[in-house]
Amino acid sequence: MATLKHINSKNADYGAAEQYLLFEHDEFTMKPVLDETGRLIPREDYRLSTLNCGGEDFAVACMRANLRYGKNQRREDVKSHHYIISFDPRDGPDNGLTVDRAQELGEKFCAEHFPGHQALVCTHPDGHNHSGNIHVHIVINSLRIEEVPFLPYMDRPADTKADCKHRCTDAALRYFKSEVMEMCHREGLYQIDLLNGSKNRVTDREYWAQKKGQAALDKQNAPMIAGGITPRQTKFETNKEKLRQVIRKALATAASFDEFSSLLLREGVTVKESRGRLSYLTPDRTKPITARKLGDDFDRAAVLAVLEQNAARAAEKAAAIPEYPRHGKTGIQPTKAPKTAPKQDGVQRLVDIEQKMAEGKGQGYERWATMHNLKQMAATLNVYQEYGFTSPEQLEAAVDTAYQEMCQTSGKLKTLETKLQGKKELQQQVLAYAKTKPARDGLKAQKSEKARAAYRQANESDFIIAEAAARYFKAHGITKLPARKALQAEIEQLISEKDGLYNTYHEQKQRFKELQTVKRNIDQILRREEPHRRKEQSHER
Repeated sequence: MATLKHINSKNADYGAAEQYLLFEHDEFTMKPVLDETGRLIPREDYRLSTLNCGGEDFAVACMRANLRYGKNQRREDVKSHHYIISFDPRDGPDNGLTVDRAQELGEKFCAEHFPGHQALVCTHPDGHNHSGNIHVHIVINSLRIEEVPFLPYMDRPADTKADCKHRCTDAALRYFKSEVMEMCHREGLYQIDLLNGSKNRVTDREYWAQKKGQAALDKQNAPMIAGGITPRQTKFETNKEKLRQVIRKALATAASFDEFSSLLLREGVTVKESRGRLSYLTPDRTKPITARKLGDDFDRAAVLAVLEQNAARAAEKAAAIPEYPRHGKTGIQPTKAPKTAPKQDGVQRLVDIEQKMAEGKGQGYERWATMHNLKQMAATLNVYQEYGFTSPEQLEAAVDTAYQEMCQTSGKLKTLETKLQGKKELQQQVLAYAKTKPARDGLKAQKSEKARAAYRQANESDFIIAEAAARYFKAHGITKLPARKALQAEIEQLISEKDGLYNTYHEQKQRFKELQTVKRNIDQILRREEPHRRKEQSHER
């Protein structure tokens, strides 16, 4: 899934940002890595481009603009903003995402959402922790050098004017996250809901604490491993992660809040509730850790939901225990519930060896195809049993059901996309109409018809935009314009709903493809065995 991170910088050396993108840096100290001769080590692979720099170097262009407008001259001024879009590592092998394509997406994102800013866009093929995730760096000068249209995340006139600065407010960051989600939906990439929190919320500080702790632990264990001794601990865990594990362990067995609290208390953790929110106090702290800092899985609503499920499961289990008679056998045999989803074993289609040999394939291919078919037959039968199918007809019905579910979700997704597109069009018109408010107010202030005609001619472009927006509102029956913040909140809600349907559709599509492959393999196996059965019957005669 793609994530978005924002960092602001007060460093007046704009070249330092470019140096970080082009040369290797230590992931802990963020200092450049030097070779044996003391020179910087270039990164192995990257894509780099600049926007609105007029053919100049990014650092030079930014410093010229700052001097021209007299901005970013104080030490406390935010000189630049750094946005990082990190894609899911699976997007490369599964969805065909390349470094070049990610660079194109980054340049488009920058041009759409940071117009009028001098920018540096750089794409790296791998994360600093070698996770394999392609990520895009977008570094912009905080100063805007051109007047730009009123964008959804802007909330005051200065946000559109030249010689004013970019502000990354909470509302703006939510808007950027929603646009990253929309970008991934359009491109068919993996994505999660960035607007409604996460189950495990790991802050930047905790992330780096884990990385540094793991590095120190590896260094400590190195001599023991070299001596053939197995270390007692090989994985470093932060205190927050240990607390998450303690809470999850208690949630796995507790059926009430009192039981949950007592289980935590045995581990030295005190759970507190204040204003409908939970917090957890560990023995080594004087201030409790709020559930919000741990993740959505640990807040009051999520904890109570799990406890309720545990209580219901315990009641069902108690009711399901039969009362055995004192004499004789009951004849009751335990039954296994059918599994609803198989393990993802990656079943592939069988190869038609006879057809391939007729096309001119050699003996080497025949040997490979034979082994391939044997493996896929075993995998097919394994999945067939895991689903609990008892006949090919049942499998065929499951394929039809999976297809219908996929089509139904696809229809809901298209309906939601149409509604979302309509809301975005309305937002564009509302923003365009709001941008023309000074011109419309100025027209009302004119005293004579001649003055109004001259004023209208001088601001003709603004009135053309305002009249086009008014026609749109009239055509759609809109008599009262919605509040911009409320409209943006509605759009974000629709994007979150779309993300849920988007992921559901991909899961259903994957399940349908797997069932379809299993069905084709079963059909091919049965067709292959059928002539042998007919031959055996003819011999019996």
